[in-house]
This record gives sequence, C-alpha cells and structure tokens, in this order.
Amino acid sequence: MRTTDEVMELIINIAKGDENIRAVLMTGSRANPDCAADLYQDFDIVYFVRDVKPYWDNMAWIEEKFGKPSVVQKPESRRLIPPDEDGDYIYLMIFPDGNRIDLQITPDPYLDDGEPAVVLLDKDNYLPAIKVKKDFWYIKKPEQKTFTDCCNEFHWCLNNVAKEIARDELSYAMEQLNHYVRDMLIRMLEWYVGINHNFSVSAGKKGKYFKKLLPAELYRKFQKTYSDADYAHMWEAAFEMLYLFGEVARKVAEHLRFSYDEDEEKGIENYMLQVKNGTL
Repeated sequence: MRTTDEVMELIINIAKGDENIRAVLMTGSRANPDCAADLYQDFDIVYFVRDVKPYWDNMAWIEEKFGKPSVVQKPESRRLIPPDEDGDYIYLMIFPDGNRIDLQITPDPYLDDGEPAVVLLDKDNYLPAIKVKKDFWYIKKPEQKTFTDCCNEFHWCLNNVAKEIARDELSYAMEQLNHYVRDMLIRMLEWYVGINHNFSVSAGKKGKYFKKLLPAELYRKFQKTYSDADYAHMWEAAFEMLYLFGEVARKVAEHLRFSYDEDEEKGIENYMLQVKNGTL
C-alpha cells in the first residue's frame, strides 16, 4: 500500500506538471485536526482548474496520472442518480493498493463554507487565506421548535413501522425503522452528547463516534435498537428505540429547558401495542 506521503506527493506533482491546474486543496477527515488517522481515510482532493473540459469523463487521463482504479464512480456521468450539473467533475476512486482518492475538478472559485481544508498547492495566489474552523462538524445546539419537530417525526414514523410489520411488508418496515425513525433517534442522541460535552465535539456521520461518546449503558441500549429480519426482533428493536429516545429526550429537554410531549409518546406506545397485540 502506498504511504500517505507517496499519495500526497503524487497528487501534488500531477498538479505541478499541469498548467491548467491552478491550486490544490484537501478537505475531509485528513484536513480535520480532530479526526484520528487510520488506513481507511480517503484523500478528499480538489483541483482548481482554468478549464474542466480536458478532465471530463477522461479515464485515459486518470489511468495515466494516478494509475488504473479497481473501482471508480463518476457521479456526473450517471443516469440512475441525476448529477449535480454544477460544472464540476468528480472521480471517486479505489486503487489496487487500497488507497481511495475522491477527486473534485472545478473551474469555480473557492467558497469558504467553514469546512476544514488544507492548501496543498497554490501556484498564483488563487486561493484565499483559509482558517481551520474546528467547530464546523460540532453538534449544534437545537432550538425548542427543532427539538419538538424531531420528537414528532420520531413518534409519528413509528406508526409506519408497526403497520408494515403487521402487513408483512419487510422491506418497507425496515426502511421506516432504519431510516426515518433511526435518523431522529441519532439526532436526539447527538444532542445528548452535545449537552454533555458543551456542544464542542462531533458525533461523526450517523453517530459513528457514539461508542466513545455515550455512557456504556446508553450505548448498549442503542445497540439493541438494531434488528434482523425476524418480526419479533423488529418489534423489540422498535420498542427499544421508543424507550431510549424518551429517556434521552427528557434529559435534553431538562438541560435546555425545553418542553417534551409526554402524551405524544404515550399515544404512539399505545398504538404500537394495539398493532402488535392485534387489539385494534
């Protein structure tokens, strides 16, 4: 496997040897001082160019400069998922040695949105001064309305889980449980982490750092919210989610002096029990 230094040297040297490339920026986890390094980090690279056309869907250029990828995705050349059509071209690439490079090629000027970034090359002072904002990924403190909407979405979508289990419609039940309902549970758990760390940490995408940020007992409860395709287990997971959400939401509400709708929670619990027990 090529080392980090070898890949970085390759990325920079390609840009140095191409007059059309004006500057190189690195974003993502490698630009984030709070993110621990490991073998699986992507190289998130932006080439700022005068003209994007020479690189547009040009695998010959990719293979000549970077080597032939084992797997590549080109979002701007797909039909299944409509491209952004913003004038950029992107190559997402995994190479035979295991390194992954996500390369964005853009003719547009850099817009600083606060995301951590590191300048690797700037040939003609094209890029502005970039300050690393460590708080870009930090959990944001909610307002009462946002908190209430999260609770409502969580409780409401549990009714769909119950109905789809009762209808024996597995894929839809799983989608409701592990997307719509889980997204709100993760958001509430993020806020719980936030109140316990002064909103100065990141929980990572989809709460991937929960294991190190949540108390061990809460994390064990979170683990129980994951189910296989057995409907009995799905019911158990759904109720685990309901009770964990309520436990955490009350703590968040108390800390932030928010109100929490107890009746709404009791209402969806009652409905779920009616469906599960066949008493409707």
